[in-house]
Amino acid sequence: QEKQLYIDLIEKNDIYGDTRHEVNVYVKVFTNSPFLVCMDLARSQAEVIDPKYLWIGPDGRNLEGQMYVNLTETGKLMVLGFKESMSGAYTCTLSHKIIETMTQEEREVVEVYKFMVYAYREADHAYRVFVRYTTKECELPANSQFFEELKKIVNNIISDLTCHITESSYKCHSFKRPKQGLGHQLFVSFQVNPFAPGWVEVCHRVPYDCEDVTNMRVEEAKDRIGEFFNKQAEALKQEFQTPPTIHYVENSFSVTPIDSCRPGFGKNDLTHKNCASCCVVCAPGTYSPNSDVTCRICTRPRVKKYGARSC
Repeated sequence: QEKQLYIDLIEKNDIYGDTRHEVNVYVKVFTNSPFLVCMDLARSQAEVIDPKYLWIGPDGRNLEGQMYVNLTETGKLMVLGFKESMSGAYTCTLSHKIIETMTQEEREVVEVYKFMVYAYREADHAYRVFVRYTTKECELPANSQFFEELKKIVNNIISDLTCHITESSYKCHSFKRPKQGLGHQLFVSFQVNPFAPGWVEVCHRVPYDCEDVTNMRVEEAKDRIGEFFNKQAEALKQEFQTPPTIHYVENSFSVTPIDSCRPGFGKNDLTHKNCASCCVVCAPGTYSPNSDVTCRICTRPRVKKYGARSC
C-alpha cells in the first residue's frame, strides 16, 4: 500500500517539504516547476486543522498574488515559466492548530519548509570521432588530398541538419606488424558540432527547448557518419580485388560524447547529485562566461545573482 501511495504522489508531480533539511528542486528553463507542497509527506496524510500558508520567494517577497506563480488553497506552489533569475530559496511557513482530545485545548504549531529551486538546461552535445585509414606511406601527397575530400564528404552528409565538422586533424603513423612488413596508417579525428551556420534560425522556430532540438540533430548526424564508415568497410569487401592505396580500417570508427553548457550554467555532480548530467544555473558568487561545463568562482564575489556570465 505504501508503494502505491508513493507512485500516486510521484504521478501527481508534487514535491514535499522536510523540516529537517532544505529540499533541492531542478526546473528546466521556460517550463513550470512541479508543485512544491508546504508539508512533509506524513503531515499531508493526516488531518490538518486551520492551516495557513505563507510562501516567501528568493527576493524575500510574499508570493501571494504574484503573476508568475500558481498558489493553491492547500498551500501548494508552482512557479510558471521558470527563468535563471527565479532560482533560489523558496520558503513556506505552515501554521496550524492542534486540539487536545481530552481538554479540547487548542495550541498553534508552526513549521518551516525550505526548497532550493534551480534552473537547469540540458547539456549541448557534440561528438569526437576517430577513424583510421591504411596508406602506402606517410609522405604521400595524396594523404592530405584524401583528408580534405573526406571532410567534404562527411560535411555533405550532415549539412541538412545544420551540423558541421570542426577541429579536424590527422596524423600518419608507421608501425611494425607481427610477421609482416612496415605498415602506415592515418589517424583521423574530428568533432561533429550542431552549430553550423544557420542553426540559430532553426532554433527560432522552437524558442524554448532549443538544446533538445540541437541535441536530436547532432545525434542524427553522428548516426549518419557511423553508417557512412560502416558502409566503407562493406564496400571494401565487395568491390575491390586489390584494396585502394588509402582505405578504411574496419571497426576503427569510435565516437566520444562531449558536453558543453550555455554561458551562466555549469555541471557539478557534488552539489547537484540529483541532476549530475544537467547544466545547472551558476550560483551567486560563481560565473560561466562561455560553453565550458564548470562555473568558475569569482575572486571578488560582487555577483549576487544566479546565472552570472561575468563577475
